[in-house]
Amino acid sequence: MLKKNDLIEYFYKGIKDKNNLKIGVEHEKFVLNKNDYQQVSYEMKNGIKDILLRFLNNGWKPKYDDEGVTIIALERFGENITLEPGGQIELSGAQLNNIHQTCTETTRHLKELKEIGEEFDFILLGLGVEPSLKLEELPWMPKQRYSIMKNYMPTVGTLGHHMMKRTCTNQVNLDFFSEDDMKNKFRLMLNLEGIVTAIFANSPFDNKKISEYKSLRAHFWHHTDNNRTGLLPFVYDKSFNFEMYVEYALNIPMYFIIRDHKYIDMTKYTFKEFYEEKPLSKNNIQPNIEDWINHLSTLFPQVRLKQFLEIRSMDACSWDLICSQPAFWIGLLYSENSFNKAQEIVESWTQDDRDYINKIVPKEGLQAKFKDGTILDIAQNLFEISKQGLDERNILAKNKLYNETYYLNDLEKNLERGQSPADVLIDKFNKQWNQNIYNIYSENIF
Repeated sequence: MLKKNDLIEYFYKGIKDKNNLKIGVEHEKFVLNKNDYQQVSYEMKNGIKDILLRFLNNGWKPKYDDEGVTIIALERFGENITLEPGGQIELSGAQLNNIHQTCTETTRHLKELKEIGEEFDFILLGLGVEPSLKLEELPWMPKQRYSIMKNYMPTVGTLGHHMMKRTCTNQVNLDFFSEDDMKNKFRLMLNLEGIVTAIFANSPFDNKKISEYKSLRAHFWHHTDNNRTGLLPFVYDKSFNFEMYVEYALNIPMYFIIRDHKYIDMTKYTFKEFYEEKPLSKNNIQPNIEDWINHLSTLFPQVRLKQFLEIRSMDACSWDLICSQPAFWIGLLYSENSFNKAQEIVESWTQDDRDYINKIVPKEGLQAKFKDGTILDIAQNLFEISKQGLDERNILAKNKLYNETYYLNDLEKNLERGQSPADVLIDKFNKQWNQNIYNIYSENIF
């Protein structure tokens, strides 16, 4: 029988050796028909299903949503390829030792996918929000969990379907070596999530025009589901620990449980109600640890705790920045000196400050005013601290010619110009593209 201690112990099992902290990356991209720039659907010829089946030729193993009929994911080398609701393809990478390895993994994945794209006539776009298509033009993937979420989202927010089908993100997963280390990293990541949203803002377009947002994706999240999103102020409570996160998660409505390959709608219950009252016991259904793990994956705060910490606030980016995102975070969080310097920047910030940044950066990005300066000022300072942290690690590439700071080069150029990728795209749209969004499908694809 599942006990509360089991739920807490799940997080304790995530504690890693201080000298062996790993890095994980997750990145999503739109898969668009090369000729008409429509998102490819699941069943169409050379669509998502055919793409997944084509991967099997390269040694990937299939995963199914049912009893061996509907292929919805792949696994190889500790990596997973999964599907987002609108057909976006995500690589959930393996836990690796350094940015050289994560970037090699990313490069290998994109090369494989692009080779299939040449055969199947699709292109890959790394952007926070698809810039041309309307919500109704994007397909739904045949995953049982998405059917439940599709029905539930409109009851708790106004833009949940936009978030599900129209957006892509890049995430970085970071380890902790103790409960206190988890707390310290969690707090710093929440302090900086809005700064990083601004740095990597990459969704300025809506239906072929410039929107009022640098990160339209972040705006969608603000109107998705307030119960399971946001900044988690309780993380700053002096008594915060694994158990307090468990209490938070217990009181969030569930989406589903899985029994015999079938997804059971659980949106009427919080996990606490399911766990304590056992409303399905008459059907011989008891809570188990897999239910808990699945439930944790359906919470969407800006930083999420599993057996590692996930930063979830960044827009998907193109090739020039996709490796800089994990590099930036590793430089800050895996160097004690850099961590302490970053902590000095934010130590006086209040919840009001965090809420203000979170609210303003989707629109104003790096140019947003904050205290006596701008978000850009803080971003440039953090960049230098991150670079110092990577230099301190001094992990060299196989050719011994450069360390992990190499992956910050394009980010450095952007910040020197005071621009996020969204600012770069807006300039191109107005000055080079004659306000024709279709140029993005040749210039900004992988």
